[in-house]
Amino acid sequence: MARSANSPLEEFREHPSFHLAFPVHDIEATRSFYVDVLGCGVGRSSESWLDLNFFGYQITAHRVLESEIPLTNNVDDHDIPIPHFGLIMDWEDWHRAVDHMVYIGAKFLVEPHVRFKGLVGEQATFFLEDPSRNCLEFKAFKEAADVFGT
Repeated sequence: MARSANSPLEEFREHPSFHLAFPVHDIEATRSFYVDVLGCGVGRSSESWLDLNFFGYQITAHRVLESEIPLTNNVDDHDIPIPHFGLIMDWEDWHRAVDHMVYIGAKFLVEPHVRFKGLVGEQATFFLEDPSRNCLEFKAFKEAADVFGT
C-alpha cells in the first residue's frame, strides 16, 4: 500500500515499538505465568491491569470478569478500550502524529492527553478506531526508558 507524502509514518525518526493490551481474568495468575514461566519483567500495575516486558515489547493485561465481554478499563480517569494494540512512538513523533490527525480531521476514540503526569511512566496517548471497530493506541513516553518503569 502506497503512503502519501504527508503520512506521519514517513516522518518517524525512531522506529516505533509495538504495544498490545489484552483481557485476562486473574491479574496474579497472569503475573505468575508471564514472570515465572516466560521470564518477563513487570512494569507499572494496579489491581486491574499489569504492564509486562514481553521480550522488549510492552503488553498490558487488563482484568475483566469471566462473564464480561471486555469493552473498557479505567486508566487514569479515561475509559480505555480493551482489547487494543498500537505503537510506542518517539515523544516528538507522537506530537507530530497528533497534529496530522487533527489536520486531516481524524475522529479520536480517546482524545490526545498525557497520563501519569510527573510520575514514572508519564506518557502521551490517543486512540483511534479502524472501520472494523478495532482500537489502536498511539503513545509516547516522556522518558523513553520508562516504558517498563515502575
